[in-house]
Amino acid sequence: MSRRVAIIGMGLVGRSWAVDFARAGARVALWDAMDGVVETSLSQTRQLVSDMDGAGLLSETPEAILSRINPCSSLSEALFGADYIQENTPERIEVKHDVLTAIEANAQPDAVIASSTSGLLPSAMFENIASARRCLVAHPLNPPHLIPAVELVPGPATDAASLHTARMILEETGHVVVTLQREIAGFVMNRLQGAVLDEAFRLVEQGIVGPEDVDIALRDGLAMRWSVVGPFETIDLNAPGGVFDYIDRYGPMYDDLSIGSEGRADWKGPVRDVVTADRRARLAVDQIPARTKWRDARLAEIARNHLDKREKS
Repeated sequence: MSRRVAIIGMGLVGRSWAVDFARAGARVALWDAMDGVVETSLSQTRQLVSDMDGAGLLSETPEAILSRINPCSSLSEALFGADYIQENTPERIEVKHDVLTAIEANAQPDAVIASSTSGLLPSAMFENIASARRCLVAHPLNPPHLIPAVELVPGPATDAASLHTARMILEETGHVVVTLQREIAGFVMNRLQGAVLDEAFRLVEQGIVGPEDVDIALRDGLAMRWSVVGPFETIDLNAPGGVFDYIDRYGPMYDDLSIGSEGRADWKGPVRDVVTADRRARLAVDQIPARTKWRDARLAEIARNHLDKREKS
């Protein structure tokens, strides 16, 4: 991948993107508006690369990958020569707009400008950006260096060429791209996750099941199947005549469940205390970093299998 990529904002997601693009062969420039953040993040970036090496996810030495990651002292330096820019600043519209305006003023004329936002709409972020045609959202699931799916969300002014270029670059990096035809609040993955969380909170709130049992049902049940086939392919395979047949057979059952028609659980109500108490009994807050590291190690194993499958196809 002979590209130059600029990573603007070096928090958790920015570090992960940096490793992701460098592993794919891109020259990666780093910049953050806060003094010292880039330098501090480099040690964490080195650890991410070391962890990937230990998981068998690298085709070259960690040193070779790290040699392509370059900290910059100014935004203009980071953007120089970059044909793809991934912005990862805090989820506040005023911050995003200021940073994106500065990026747009300093970037190469045809560079694609992508934001990692989890939920801010492109129409709001790119409003009054002169070249909004080349701006879009590229929303990963965290961490993007281990999870392949990325959502591309165009704004009203995003042109087809920029969307195509972003998709091509991300696919070169090894990602699998979900391309939205237009923006919608929450995009796709957060909306799907939100539907599951709403039902999960409701089941706990109504005293049907405890938080750990919900996690078991997803982690050791549905998620195992969904890691191989998605929900539409699942129902296609679960009836002899495919989707059409599945809807005839099981549609009435789901109609009777009326899922989504009941009132939402109040996430900030008493159910929050129930779920919090259950989780803290299982994992103290100060143990979250270690458990996150354990999670990422498991994700690395899945990523290794995903990479093997891509190489064989």
